[in-house]
Amino acid sequence: MVNSTHFSHFILGGFIHTGRLKYLYFMITAILYIMIVFANSLLIGVICMKRSLHEPMYIFLCSLFVNELYGSAGLFPFLLIQIVSDTHTISAPLCFLQIFCLYTYASIEFCNLALMSYDRYLAICCPLQYNTRMTCNKVALFIAVIWLYSFMKFLITLSLSIRLQLCGNIINKVYCSNYLIVKLACSDTRVNNIYGIFGTVLSIFVPSIPIIFSYMKILKICIVGSKETRQKAVSTCTPHLASLLNFSFACCFEVFQTRFDMSSVSSVLRIILSSSSCFLMCQALFNPIMYGLRMSKIRLICKDLVFSQINYPHRNDCFM
Repeated sequence: MVNSTHFSHFILGGFIHTGRLKYLYFMITAILYIMIVFANSLLIGVICMKRSLHEPMYIFLCSLFVNELYGSAGLFPFLLIQIVSDTHTISAPLCFLQIFCLYTYASIEFCNLALMSYDRYLAICCPLQYNTRMTCNKVALFIAVIWLYSFMKFLITLSLSIRLQLCGNIINKVYCSNYLIVKLACSDTRVNNIYGIFGTVLSIFVPSIPIIFSYMKILKICIVGSKETRQKAVSTCTPHLASLLNFSFACCFEVFQTRFDMSSVSSVLRIILSSSSCFLMCQALFNPIMYGLRMSKIRLICKDLVFSQINYPHRNDCFM
């Protein structure tokens, strides 16, 4: 009979000994995290304080930026501690907390992008009905639903994983992964696997429906519409499409890389591939930069903020 138990901690096997280079990696990761916090916090502040941006599209963006802060907080503090640590262990409660944060982050991100695609469909294809069909109350309700839906959906996944009896505690990544913990189980995982498939359908295919529907309608209106309509579609949909494609590619890479057997791969290549999974969180920096540069209203307000602080350091009129 195979020995099994509930381990009090996990070992992150994705790390290798890097000597003094670990301080360089720590600095690079810390700078990236600081940039993510600064960029997203800046745009959240601009959207919240500037009344002209209190529109559905920008409220969805605000939810997106809050999620970037939430997801990065679930990865980077843990990662920074592990980089400078000599023993790459993490307690079981913190490991499951990290899993919860990262998985709910991904679900909220995809659902938020789905809502934004539907918002763009209404703005481009139904401009006369937009204000009645996409009110602030509906926007707040949509955002609350996707956050609660993502939390509740993954609480079930987490509860199924916590109950498992494990035969090992080594996770071959630089952060915790629910799939790899289930693979360590000695007990029956059929319920986990069935709900995992069900959860995947809910997380991927359900949000894909409004995205595909919206862009099919937008493409149709662009083909038969005026030049002004096409320009509006390109200007507002380009950052959303770029964000969607970037996030989808990162998620696909993470899923494929996690499911490959990395035991026969050299330690150097394994750490590179495992660290590359962290590019999933580069979405947290990609979004504020993309929307900050492409959305003219946000770009002009941020420019006014910077120049007003340079010319009049004691004034703060740009938020009035």
